[in-house]
Amino acid sequence: MLKVSKFGGSSLASAEQVRRVCDIITADPGRRIIVVSAPGKRDNQDIKVTDLLIAAASQRLMGKIGASECAEVIERYRGIASELKLPPEVMDSIARDLTERLENSTTDTDLYMDTMKAGGEDNCARLIAQVLQARGVDAHYVNPKDAGLLLSDEPGNAQVLPEAYNRLRDLHERPGITIFPGFFGYSKDGNIVTFSRGGSDITGAILASAVRAEVYENFTDVDSVFAANPSIVEDPVPISELTYREMRELSYAGFSVFHDEALEPVYRAHVPVNIRNTNNPKADGTLIVPSRTSTDIPVVGIAAMDSVCCIYLSKYLMNRQIGFGRRLLQILEAEGISFEHVPSGIDNMSIILREENLSAAKEKRIVEQIRQTLAPEDIFVERGLSLIMVVGEGMRHTVGIASRATGALADAKVNIEMINQGSNEVSMMFGVKSEDMESAVQALYAEFFDS
Repeated sequence: MLKVSKFGGSSLASAEQVRRVCDIITADPGRRIIVVSAPGKRDNQDIKVTDLLIAAASQRLMGKIGASECAEVIERYRGIASELKLPPEVMDSIARDLTERLENSTTDTDLYMDTMKAGGEDNCARLIAQVLQARGVDAHYVNPKDAGLLLSDEPGNAQVLPEAYNRLRDLHERPGITIFPGFFGYSKDGNIVTFSRGGSDITGAILASAVRAEVYENFTDVDSVFAANPSIVEDPVPISELTYREMRELSYAGFSVFHDEALEPVYRAHVPVNIRNTNNPKADGTLIVPSRTSTDIPVVGIAAMDSVCCIYLSKYLMNRQIGFGRRLLQILEAEGISFEHVPSGIDNMSIILREENLSAAKEKRIVEQIRQTLAPEDIFVERGLSLIMVVGEGMRHTVGIASRATGALADAKVNIEMINQGSNEVSMMFGVKSEDMESAVQALYAEFFDS
């Protein structure tokens, strides 16, 4: 059995965690392709290595040096290497690489930032390979460029190119254990480009798909995916099995345990994903599969996305105007804004956006452009909203789910600003005021799980 195993930042934050990761790798001969993140937080007051690298790059881009932030990253690696008793030349190589990245040309600010950000994963992969080699394990660091991980030339938001999969398939034949850095690849021009934050999940999924792995293990710091956010709901039930579609909906709406974009490669290749806990590797975790063996439980999870806003407009006989929706979305496209949802009626339409994408200046331009182009009778923007998602494949076979959900929200005195359900009936979305988000999640969890 060939497994691709990815370890997140919390799993690699300290020397003790690195030892635990290496124990897990060597415990199963099937774990032959390993993807690593950059070291994460050691405690709540700590700073992630990636954030330190971003800070160093930002200093350079402002005309400063950025040396202190870079030095802090080097010391993080030095502490791990020293405690693991690695030879000095290992740390010398890491320090030299990070310093060279910092001193690179800043002419292209986006590419410079991506080069700096990628230093966390790249050097962590080199370090893990050295630790395993010190144990006498046949382990080798592989650079994404040499392996053929080709990405689109979109710094900070790169997408895998189709031809990359054929190139990466050769990893299956490599002897020993391959240690692969997550989060970044290379454009066709040979530049380092990164995925969006948390993109090491995406790297692991791409490799699992390319080599047709039996399973993609994603090691993090929780025993499983839970039915609700533990910071909102006390002691939520663990989920043993999810479908790709259910996990996609939950990840999109706030379940941060797995990057929502990482599901696409494994979904296409039908590779199961196993969410595991580095600190409790004997736990079964959560398995993400094409279809669940049982859909008797209609709802598997409740998720919430905060900080969204809505552009609401109405116009009598809107439905008779051919191209109305297209012209509206083109206005957003011209501002470089993607939408989340578009609930609509006969004479009205709502565009749901993330608040971070709609600055006050953009809002003013967009509203004015809509007035001039589409002449709505009414238009306004509402901020301070949250989206609550009720997710489960079994909902399509169960009568009364909407009634139970709206009843629970009514009992909790939560006003529903909007409601939407996709035709596939995998999820039901409710829009509520941000101040009601936690009450809404708790009420829905109590309705579908506590009983």
